[in-house]
Amino acid sequence: MTLFGYRLPAMSSLILWAAVWEIVGLSGWTFFIPPLSEVITTLFSVIGTPAFTKALSQTAYAFGAGVFFAVVIGIPVGILMGKSRIIDELLLPWVNIFLSAPLTALVPVLMVLFGFGMKSIIITTTLFAIWIIILNSRAGVKQINRSLVEMARSFGASPLDAFFKVYFWAALPEILGGVRIGVIRAVKGVIIGQLLISIVGFGALFELYSNNFLMAHFWAVLIVLFALAFSLSEFLGYLERRISYYAASR
Repeated sequence: MTLFGYRLPAMSSLILWAAVWEIVGLSGWTFFIPPLSEVITTLFSVIGTPAFTKALSQTAYAFGAGVFFAVVIGIPVGILMGKSRIIDELLLPWVNIFLSAPLTALVPVLMVLFGFGMKSIIITTTLFAIWIIILNSRAGVKQINRSLVEMARSFGASPLDAFFKVYFWAALPEILGGVRIGVIRAVKGVIIGQLLISIVGFGALFELYSNNFLMAHFWAVLIVLFALAFSLSEFLGYLERRISYYAASR
């Protein structure tokens, strides 16, 4: 961050917004925004309680399962779309429709089909994440140098060998980019599922704290959620940059 020609230290913008948050909270302008110092104090008191531990485990389970299915299904489908024109023409319109559609509107349908339990939450999380993973995997395969594919064929590689040893590794930078964005979308999906389908996990805490006007507790849990999502995104972004570097040199 640069201000008046001077380069400020890292995290300066966060410190600035934290100060603004503290000032607004202390001013009493709105009960919805308590002082940041109060939120941090509440955060340390909430972490470690049985209710928070249970909510974290339920959210982590639904999120992990949803991302797992999105990756396991999305990457192969995207690669197949990138290497097969017929499959691409059949699936691409539907992938674009679901990527741009408001998926929250599908939640009532999922509730009818799969019930009000964890299964529907996992499917909701998967639906939020899978489409961008498919499109990025497809784009990565589309950019592969055709000489790599021809070389694999000339050495007698089977379609399965070409799939795992050529297409996947050559498209890996784009695949990781899709997974990173998919993970961010999955965070939204798991919270929407826990708020609309079954009031469990962090969704239950948000519902409890907002209904009882415990705004410091509400923001404390929200900060934890943002921190987890940001950490995952930065880790995947680091992997993406490393893979892109080696892919470029190769």
